[in-house]
Amino acid sequence: METLDYEIIINAPKEKVWDALFASENYGQWTQFFSPGSQMKTDWQVNGKTYFVNQEGAGMVSTIGSLEKPNQVVFKHLGMVDKDGVEDTESMEIKQWSGCSEKYFLIDYDAQTKLHVEVQVEKEWEEHIATGFTKGLEVVKKIAEGN
Repeated sequence: METLDYEIIINAPKEKVWDALFASENYGQWTQFFSPGSQMKTDWQVNGKTYFVNQEGAGMVSTIGSLEKPNQVVFKHLGMVDKDGVEDTESMEIKQWSGCSEKYFLIDYDAQTKLHVEVQVEKEWEEHIATGFTKGLEVVKKIAEGN
């Protein structure tokens, strides 16, 4: 498992950066580089359910390990969900990466916000994830600075 880090300085307060990341009207814009039509469905509860899915409804099932809006959120990925809503958190393939995390930290930085992201991935997904975050965080910056 690899841990990848990404940072970007955004000329906007943390609340606007948070909304640029997680508001439903914005999420699909910056995550298009991972999968077009991406959506996040969450109850915003620690230990609740969060789904990161494509336009067909298939993707990852996760939970929130910690939440301090608008300062930080840590997602813990548990498994996969298919387009019919069937979750797999127990297969051998899933257990190899289940529990990996995706962390977002929003830090006050000289009247701006430093967005720091840490994500754990398997080696074969490293390039895909790197491309997604590198391009995606530029979109987050444009959204937050434009509103």
